[in-house]
Amino acid sequence: ANAVREIVGVGRSMHSLERAKELGLIDAIAPSIEEAMRDADLVLLAVPVAQTQAILSAIKPWLQPQTVITDAGSIKGEVIVAAQQALGDRVAQFVPGHPIAGRETTGPDAAVADLYVGKKVVLTPLPQNSDEHVALVRHAWQQCGAIVHMLSAQEHDAVFAAVSHLPHLLAFALVDEYARRDNADVLFNYAASGFRDFTRIAGSSPEMWRDIALTNQQALL
Repeated sequence: ANAVREIVGVGRSMHSLERAKELGLIDAIAPSIEEAMRDADLVLLAVPVAQTQAILSAIKPWLQPQTVITDAGSIKGEVIVAAQQALGDRVAQFVPGHPIAGRETTGPDAAVADLYVGKKVVLTPLPQNSDEHVALVRHAWQQCGAIVHMLSAQEHDAVFAAVSHLPHLLAFALVDEYARRDNADVLFNYAASGFRDFTRIAGSSPEMWRDIALTNQQALL
């Protein structure tokens, strides 16, 4: 959308970062969190939710006054707790968010430029967040074509336990059940469009969905 000057990527896989730069998804690779945070206006955490506290703790020493952090996690209650513990008195600089436009594929090659166009993004602002910080995150998502909604963290986690997290668990469970059977090859050989439609999301990241199930366990149950 040409809405920013520079996008800097930092992550655990140099291969993914190099591929992201090759594809034009990022402009530069930061060798460390310190480098990535230098003069940053907006930081997006796109990580399995169980990693949130550790990453925010690593960010805090390099967090500048003008920097706003947001996330893309499918859970908000536990993420907010993690942010409070990691950031302490700097938690006002964290605006929790969740783009509702996931895909079952991962990695830089799965990127789609128009993924968020016309899709919902839910923000669950903290009482400590300033109007300006919330507006910055809202505007960033709107630049991607998204429609921004507001919910409380509790409302968010209850809603998505029902319409997202449970369907993913059902799909994973069904595929796992069939894969363990002695006649698995026969079953999958005859599985057609209906089975594919129902189980497509079982191709999603197991690490991500493990964390979601564990951190939103109460609402999911």
